[in-house]
Amino acid sequence: MSYTTIYRGIERHLLDEPNRQPGQRGIARHLRHRGKSRHRKGYEEHRGKIHYSHSIDERPPEANERRVIGHWEADTVVGKIGSECLVTLVDRKTRFLIAAKAAKKTAQCVKEKLIELINQLPGDQRLTVTPDRGKEFAWYAQVARACGITFYFPDPHAPWQRGSNENTNGLLREYFPKRHDLSQDSNASIAHVINELNHRPRKCLGWKTPFEAFYNQVLHLV
Repeated sequence: MSYTTIYRGIERHLLDEPNRQPGQRGIARHLRHRGKSRHRKGYEEHRGKIHYSHSIDERPPEANERRVIGHWEADTVVGKIGSECLVTLVDRKTRFLIAAKAAKKTAQCVKEKLIELINQLPGDQRLTVTPDRGKEFAWYAQVARACGITFYFPDPHAPWQRGSNENTNGLLREYFPKRHDLSQDSNASIAHVINELNHRPRKCLGWKTPFEAFYNQVLHLV
């Protein structure tokens, strides 16, 4: 029996308990990714849409090929629904993470936190941002003007185009699982987690840490 057959049986609820209530995901919730619903082929998003000024196809080659520091991927890590969230930025070349709490996952709050984070960087380290396509990034144009940085948006339903950020957010989930109330975590404790991840060796960096890779490049060290 192939894994495809097993997953098809799970999706059709053939392996669920007979007393499953309508609307419940059943045994799918025991999968590693909690049985998230998948869109069918040809699915089109019908929720409120944002006007995107630049697509990922227009992003400079040096960003695509991870040649230099300063090309970032952005996303949010949500804790308890309706409460605080983390705004995360990951450098594509070095996987260096910067992040901070926003009061809510709204366009206004995320915009303010992005401006705060990006403006902490020197000018030559703020070249582009590739964010998630969520509506929390709807005010990206104000961030671009305030920080002198260009935003490039990935294709719909293509998280691999922001793989560095997706992977890093997965590491953050080990510390801040879903439905965790981030308001209980101080800024100092969150900074400690970020520092710990930036000092974790990565295979993709030749077992250097993101901290080493980032600051060796910035300081022109070997």
